Amino acid sequence: MRITPVTSNVGAEIEGVDLSVEQPAEVYRQIRQALIDHGVVFFRDQTLSSEQYVALARRFGRPTVPTSGIIPPIPGSEEIAEVRKEAGRDRNVGGSWHTDQAYRKAPSWGTMLLCRKAPATGGDTLFSSMAAAYHRLSDGLKQTLGGLRAVHSNAGVQARMGTGRAPDPEVTHPVVVRHPEGGKPVLYVNPAYTVRFEGWTEAESRPLLEFLFQQGQHPELFCRFRWRPGSLAFWDNLQTWHFAVNDYGAGERVMHRIVVEGPEFDH
Repeated sequence: MRITPVTSNVGAEIEGVDLSVEQPAEVYRQIRQALIDHGVVFFRDQTLSSEQYVALARRFGRPTVPTSGIIPPIPGSEEIAEVRKEAGRDRNVGGSWHTDQAYRKAPSWGTMLLCRKAPATGGDTLFSSMAAAYHRLSDGLKQTLGGLRAVHSNAGVQARMGTGRAPDPEVTHPVVVRHPEGGKPVLYVNPAYTVRFEGWTEAESRPLLEFLFQQGQHPELFCRFRWRPGSLAFWDNLQTWHFAVNDYGAGERVMHRIVVEGPEFDH
């Protein structure tokens, strides 16, 4: 197995491992450590049945399908959801910077995305390191953020995606969290779900939130992954953002997603 960093801040490609067959425990340990170190890991040319895919996810935590209604499970599965943009459809899923399920009291730890069908061109996913974004901040701002909590809601996403569902109750999380395994500080806000600081109005919160959102969008902090059938990405939601680029027109893109519950950060 070979682990090659994609950039100095985020992403690593892992080669020489067939995820469809059971591997020694040391292989899964190294994959998990690469995830902690790099935020997201990428595999190519993986031929996985749904059963093999779920078995892989269980090596890292408990697979679950969130109940937001935005990404439905595939027929007959309680673990795999389908992210599909059909040919001719304009809107995609995940087409803005975000981290999955930040609006939950216990946000998901990891997400696996397996490409079943890719457009001929485009449809890449961007990943940004929020540990690196925090590192860029001044000592004074870090000190200020250390005492703040942020309010998260999925109301805006529910409205934009037209699910017809009521939003989940608002939750609060620290603006800066310590990664439960790596220990590094992470800036835990995102444009899709963070609406204000606890005890502040939205108007008061907006200038500082916009500044923080900009920190995660510096090109040197992210990598870009080109999908093809059999490609698999596994990312750590506590320390990364991601963005599904909607640049493939009428092309079709089908992904199978598994959310993996893992260690919770300290609230």
